[in-house]
Amino acid sequence: MAESRGKFDFAIDRGGTFTDVFARLPDGRERVLKLLSRDPQNYNDAPTEGIRRILEEESGQAFPRDEPVNTALIGWIRMGTTVATNALLEREGERTALLVTKGFRDLLHIGTQARPKLFDLEVVVPEVLYEEVIEVDERVVLRQDGCQLPTKGAKRIVTGGTGDSLEVWKELNLEQVEKDLLGVLSRGITSLAVLLLHSYTWSDHEKAVGAVARRLGFAQVSLSSEVMPMVRAVPRGYTVCADAYLTPKIHHYLKGFTAGFKDGLKDVDVLFMQSDGGLTPMKRFCGSRAILSGPAGGVVGYAITSYSQVENQPVIGFDMGGTSTDVSRYAGQYEHVFEATTAGVTLQAPQLDINTVAAGGGSRLFFRSGMFVVGPESAGAHPGPTCYRKGGPLTVTDANLALGRLLPSFFPNIFGPGENEPLSSEETMKHFHELTQEINLFLSSDQSQSHNNNSSISAMSVEEVAMGFIRVANEAMCRPIRALTQAKGHDTSQHVLACFGGAGGQHACSIARELGMKTVFIHKYSGVLSAYGLALADVVEEVQEPCSLKYEQRSFGEIDQRVEQLSKRCHGTLRARGFTRAQLSSEVFLHLRYQGTDCALMVSAAGYPSNGRSCGSGDFRSAFTKRYLKEFGFTIPDRPIVVDDIRVRGCGRSGIKSVYSSKAGQRRAQPVTRTKCYFEEGYLDTSVYLWEELACGHCIQGPAIIIDKNSTILVEPCCEARLTEGGDVCLTVGSDRRCLLGTELNTVQLSIFSHRFMSIAEQMGRVLQRTSISTNIKERLDFSCAVFGPDGGLVSNAPHIPVHLGAMQETVQFQLKTLGTNLEDGDVILSNHPCAGGSHLPDLTVITPVFWKGVSAPVFFVASRGHHADIGGITPGSMPPHSTSLQQEGAVFTSFKLVTGGVFQEEAVTEALMAPAQYPDCSGTRNLHDNLSDLRAQVAANRRGSLLVGELIDSYGLAVVQAYMGYIQSNAELAVRDMLRDFARRRRQQTGSLEVESEDFMDDGTPIRLRVKINEEEGSAAFDFTGTGTEVWGNCNAPRAITLSALIYCLRCMVGQDIPLNQGCLAPIKVIIPPGSILQPSQDAAVVGGNVLTSQRIVDVIFRAFEVCAASQGCMNNISFGNKTVGYYETVAGGAGAGPCWNGRSGVHCHMTNTRITDPEILEKRYPVILERFSLRPGSGGVGKYCGGDGVIRKLLFRSTVLLSVLTERRSSRPYGLHGGEDGAAGLNQLHRADGRILNLGGKTSISLHPGDMFCLYSPGGGGYGREEDADRRPQAKRRRLNETFPERGSLFEYRMAQEGV
Repeated sequence: MAESRGKFDFAIDRGGTFTDVFARLPDGRERVLKLLSRDPQNYNDAPTEGIRRILEEESGQAFPRDEPVNTALIGWIRMGTTVATNALLEREGERTALLVTKGFRDLLHIGTQARPKLFDLEVVVPEVLYEEVIEVDERVVLRQDGCQLPTKGAKRIVTGGTGDSLEVWKELNLEQVEKDLLGVLSRGITSLAVLLLHSYTWSDHEKAVGAVARRLGFAQVSLSSEVMPMVRAVPRGYTVCADAYLTPKIHHYLKGFTAGFKDGLKDVDVLFMQSDGGLTPMKRFCGSRAILSGPAGGVVGYAITSYSQVENQPVIGFDMGGTSTDVSRYAGQYEHVFEATTAGVTLQAPQLDINTVAAGGGSRLFFRSGMFVVGPESAGAHPGPTCYRKGGPLTVTDANLALGRLLPSFFPNIFGPGENEPLSSEETMKHFHELTQEINLFLSSDQSQSHNNNSSISAMSVEEVAMGFIRVANEAMCRPIRALTQAKGHDTSQHVLACFGGAGGQHACSIARELGMKTVFIHKYSGVLSAYGLALADVVEEVQEPCSLKYEQRSFGEIDQRVEQLSKRCHGTLRARGFTRAQLSSEVFLHLRYQGTDCALMVSAAGYPSNGRSCGSGDFRSAFTKRYLKEFGFTIPDRPIVVDDIRVRGCGRSGIKSVYSSKAGQRRAQPVTRTKCYFEEGYLDTSVYLWEELACGHCIQGPAIIIDKNSTILVEPCCEARLTEGGDVCLTVGSDRRCLLGTELNTVQLSIFSHRFMSIAEQMGRVLQRTSISTNIKERLDFSCAVFGPDGGLVSNAPHIPVHLGAMQETVQFQLKTLGTNLEDGDVILSNHPCAGGSHLPDLTVITPVFWKGVSAPVFFVASRGHHADIGGITPGSMPPHSTSLQQEGAVFTSFKLVTGGVFQEEAVTEALMAPAQYPDCSGTRNLHDNLSDLRAQVAANRRGSLLVGELIDSYGLAVVQAYMGYIQSNAELAVRDMLRDFARRRRQQTGSLEVESEDFMDDGTPIRLRVKINEEEGSAAFDFTGTGTEVWGNCNAPRAITLSALIYCLRCMVGQDIPLNQGCLAPIKVIIPPGSILQPSQDAAVVGGNVLTSQRIVDVIFRAFEVCAASQGCMNNISFGNKTVGYYETVAGGAGAGPCWNGRSGVHCHMTNTRITDPEILEKRYPVILERFSLRPGSGGVGKYCGGDGVIRKLLFRSTVLLSVLTERRSSRPYGLHGGEDGAAGLNQLHRADGRILNLGGKTSISLHPGDMFCLYSPGGGGYGREEDADRRPQAKRRRLNETFPERGSLFEYRMAQEGV
């Protein structure tokens, strides 16, 4: 592809608010332009208008706006666009139908079955993209060695693309398919997504359906086997639906765009940016690859310009715009993810790992219960911040304006209703005065004084309030940057911060300083870097196919052959586009994982040349093990490595090389004006410079402001800005200017310390996940890490697994009471006993006391709780459905010293883990190696937490850190007291009583009773469970810690906003539990069912007392099966309860669990089972003014002999409706024997199953709310946007969702 010499070249980023244009002119000069993306009064299309303006202004020729643009002077056009993203957010794609394998019509509605927001009782999940579903009666299954299913007639055997052998159980009936498709077409739907199980490896059925659909006239036909042939039906299904839904929208936009040019851009090379950071021809630009088209250009831009500038030091990209903040990392290679969620749709496609972590300058400012809060709500582009003069709320942009860091006189007059006014400092200051009055009123109130050690708190000025919000915003953005780097074992401080986007320059110095970074790089085109990145990017062609080979000598020949075929395809496509051989390069990736694990890494062998022990494309084994060691802290040398996918990325080098160089400065830089700008020290004289007037070598000492047309850079005190030869700004960040902080309450510092304590818990979790070895902790992320005060009270906890919330505090406080002064530096305690705050035995809690010089007792505690897959007992997995004593459930630890004087007590803990073998029918742990490895990982996580607590104390002093620990707990207490006062007021007005009570029953008839007495004046309450049934013969007994966890969960849900979840939540609460009851059983009582079942009933009882919502399914539906060679465990979704203004969600996990379910294709690939059906259970939700959600139907056909264990509830007692709403349907567990018998298994059982037996689970529905006759069944208005917050995405978001999906 030759360069377009003598012509105009354009790179354009069409964003949601602004369109940025970078142009290279025929004489080599460069020009940038920014214009509104939508301005229908002046032009139809912003990119076309940008091209027209530059052509007209620079050529001197007339290019009339009402005529197609003459393309004679245009060399090439490159574009990135948010068209696809906006269509996804707004749900404004093409009307689409989904064709899917019979039995799975609701597969994408159920998805992973996890709810997106843990504490939202109204479960809001973005709706599916398709309008209709066609179930096609076809089925292929993977052949398995050892399958013992009775044969019923000859089945066709086929070989898939992975090399796997499959059986065609049900052939495709194309006549019926055609009939069904014609029905869809007749209803005006012309876009079709096709998802058939196992089509990633054998696609014949999908291709046959596609051929019929295209012949019938469907305008868009997307086949999952073509869009992304990767195993896992659910994300592949979302991806193919997105492709069918969005591609016509893109084509419609492209048709309009090309219509604005003469001959439809026929002879112009037009390329579009894809989500993976590569360009593709316009005709190949499709919906599933377009989601990150806009921000991908920015990553390419900073990667190419910043990485080379700073001696190969790794770079953090920080893109802060008006409506979002994106964070990414570059260290010589683009970091890709292959599955990511945007707007509720999980896409399986190569995407740059761009993490949207905040709402940018539009992040809204709040003062809640004594704490400064920034976001996640956003003002958006409309109405925008207060200063935009459109009635918008206060935002981060307003805070910068109030502090003098933005200068309205340097902004164009494009604001106000008529878009012809300047930024309004007056509006901003008016609103800040009002907010400051509100804050000062709170600070002078009894509520504030009661939680402060001092008698009075000085009032805050407007500037102190605005500065406070800026500091809180910066700290909130630092947290994800720390997580992004430390997740993969990198030191955050060793990076350069590459800052771009219109708002980033105002925060760059502060964020770099907080992260320990010394250098900030801001490119001269930082305000339009996404557009500039398009000009620098290469054309990319990627091909990928699934694989099932082991990475070993005997497979290398086939791997090399397949790599060669894929490389030829890539290069052939690029050569056909005009690239020469010299311009071509390719990189081979293998998607590798250790056998038996789910942690797959897409690995390049760059830097690892091939040898006699590797395939021809490189030494992938060495590359994989080194990266695995870096990210996870260990390798598994004896475990085979499996190749899941082979990927080739071909590049045609076509990016421009900038030849711009800044003129050398002949004298000192001269400011254009001086202003007063507010910093920690107060108002300081601040020089203002125009970037365009600065020259190479100019150095500017802070405080200063550097302004260009598209961005503002704040050079803070103790920082220096230097202009580089290329005209870019390089900031050297000086040392921390932290002021001395006293122990008196500072509401700004309260918010910052809240982030700091949470960050400690999060970083502990990252260490634990990286260094653990078991699937449960490393991949399912079934763990929590926490920080506790010297009294054992919870300070911060991450992630928020509901069943861990209050339980760990009980464990730490038990150790304090039991061991007292018998705790020394270097000791680490292990505990899991229910009487010591344990939830159930597999959850092992490791506690480390934190000591400080000169203090004899621990000043803090850190702890980690992880679910171990097996610790002995009567059944594998240590979760028996029929246990009757604690000893049958595994090894027991009460106050066991795991580490003494810094020495890990391996022999003693091994003995304890094997001890259950002394009991009848019991075994010691069945996986000692994983137990010991994970315990060491928990010790390492605690060690990290101890060091971070020590660093915090080093920075602020012990007295200050402990004081703010108390203030954070008081803040949570205040929020709960406010909620209780509000409820008491409403209750008194309605009934005159301040007491509420409720009752519900376990399936065996055991009552759980609750009476709550509220003190309105204090905002306190007594929760009295007197009258609850006695301890049961079985394992549904729930330790006290479970009740406290359920109570904290309910309180957080009822508060309805983000609050610190710590000891303070329970401070206003008195809990009375009768000893000997099911909620406080004896020491030897079996408890495994209490953790997973009774906890749900406690939640039901609390919500019933407060009349919050109808009951959800009230069960986790615990199913496990196994034999000598395999074991499997899952929990299954049901219906959510309806509420005062919402219908319950169908097919979702509720309350105390949020576990993701195994994908159908993975389930069938790895286990001796065939999933016959997984769909909603129509009619199982209770009817009412608002209806309860439906449960699900799940049918498992077994291929070999297994032991099935079922541990469920709500099989006789139904989930209650509220205020006249009907109860949800009870669940049902059935067994269909191969001989035709059908058995009701009841709620709890273990039974041997044989090949051909099928287990059928019907999960409960949710209760209805309100009388059915009061229902308004009129169609609801379509939700235009999914929410008011920024569209969070990236690997950090996926990690948090996975954590909360436990």
